[in-house]
Order: sequence, then C-alpha cells, then structure tokens
Amino acid sequence: MNPAVCNRSTLISKGRVFDFYAENITLPNGVNMDMEIIRHPGAAAIVPLIDDDTLLLLKQYRHAVGGFIWEIPAGTLDPGEDARCCAERELTEETGYAARHFEKLAEIIPLPAYSDERIHLFLATGLTRRMQNLDEDELLFVHRVGLHQALTMIAEGAIQDAKTIAGLQLAANRAAGFKK
Repeated sequence: MNPAVCNRSTLISKGRVFDFYAENITLPNGVNMDMEIIRHPGAAAIVPLIDDDTLLLLKQYRHAVGGFIWEIPAGTLDPGEDARCCAERELTEETGYAARHFEKLAEIIPLPAYSDERIHLFLATGLTRRMQNLDEDELLFVHRVGLHQALTMIAEGAIQDAKTIAGLQLAANRAAGFKK
C-alpha cells in the first residue's frame, strides 16, 4: 500500500528541540484529513550496565508530567549526528560514565500517531568513571539499580517512561540469551 500524500504542510511553531506542523493529507484509502505532527530530530537512549546485574538509572525532573520520573540516560540528536555518537555523549554528560562497548538494541517510535521521533536504544558496557556534565536545565540523580529490581519497578508502575521500559526489557532479554 502506498503511503499517504501530504497536500499541505504548515509550520505552526518552531521549537528548541522539535517543530510543530499542521498538515492536510490524503490517506492510502482516499480519505482526506487534517492533523498535527511533531517533527523531531530523533534521540538516543542508553541502558548502562555496571556489571551483569547492575545498571544506572536516572531519577529526572520532567515538568510536563509534574515531577521526577525514572529514566535511562537519553538525549536528542544534534543535526547530522550519528545515533551512537549521541549515545556516547549523553551517557557521559548525564551519568559521569563512559563505555568501552555500545551495542544497538533497537530503534523505537514512541509516538507514531503524531510524531516522527525515532529513539535508538543502546546497551553500554565496560563503564569507567568520567566527569558528569549536565546541561543547566537538567535536574537528575544517578542511581545504581539491579536489573531484576528495575524490571520489578516496571511491573509495579514505578517506571512508566516508554523508552526506559523498552530499553530495560530489551537488555533483560539480551542478558537472558535472546538476540534481536
């Protein structure tokens, strides 16, 4: 089936991270509709393993959801930046660790109904201490958490962030011997 045809695209707002568009499209079945779309440059997110059963999680303030939430380290791709380079940069900036090895776990589309954002998920191992370098608008705390404990936190609803849930589940599958 052919993709939808965009009849009109109007920039509504240009933001610091993403842009907001109003579009009129014709769906493959011939239906014409108006919709709003967030155009996002993409992101990288990292599951940083200290050892086979210990990882780093962030407790980060997110104003949009009204408080602190549990997350894996992540950040937005700079223009033209490779996803792995972004992952390396964000891991060090947010956690104060660098990794010798990065393995791509998956690429996810967290909000396909209204955003083109793609998040590249990585597993980082061989961690060594570096200097944390947070942006001035980042308010977060780094915690060491057992992988099993993190999975329990998902089951109990303590972890609700979609990229974090996906990353932790993929890392747990990999640790259990499953390959993508």
